[in-house]
Amino acid sequence: MKTYEVYKNIRKSAVIMGLPIAMFALMMTLVIVSLLVIIFSFSFFIVVGAIVLNITVYISLIQLVKNPALLHFKKVFPRTISNKKVTGLNYENDCVIEILSK
Repeated sequence: MKTYEVYKNIRKSAVIMGLPIAMFALMMTLVIVSLLVIIFSFSFFIVVGAIVLNITVYISLIQLVKNPALLHFKKVFPRTISNKKVTGLNYENDCVIEILSK
């Protein structure tokens, strides 16, 4: 008899319209807000602006999903961990400058 493994982390890989659930929720929140703005201040330029804004946010979120390193600015953990005070003084360079100036 064939056995199947239970996959408990299905929410981590769930995708709606090419976006993970958190980004899809962000996109739908933006769509609802833009619809409210269109309803309460009806203007042709606001309608066009809301459509353009929603399309650009969707495209940028898709690009972010394809390349998640775009928001990765620095490493989480440092290379070394030290208790030394971090100062802007560099004693080796100061000594060399004093020797060269004499």
